[in-house]
Amino acid sequence: MNLKDVINDYIGQEVLIILSAHQLNLMGQTFRPIFIGQLKSVTDGFVTLSPVTVKMMNAPEYQFPTPLRFPLEQIIVFTPNFSSKTIFPLS
Repeated sequence: MNLKDVINDYIGQEVLIILSAHQLNLMGQTFRPIFIGQLKSVTDGFVTLSPVTVKMMNAPEYQFPTPLRFPLEQIIVFTPNFSSKTIFPLS
């Protein structure tokens, strides 16, 4: 069983995804690649979350306005059944 098949079992559930990059830059904000959202789809190379919360230091509950797609090979942490209401430190 490959990663795509495992992740596919969680469509419709809220998940936590952390990417392999040390940091990302979005709209001039640098942040750790931590995302929480409902898993909408899994294709051959990508997972899609929507709605998705981007965990940033200055806006820890930022709701991204569109669905986000993540390449499977960049995902280093995939945690199913993760509530977006869970509070954890970002520092």
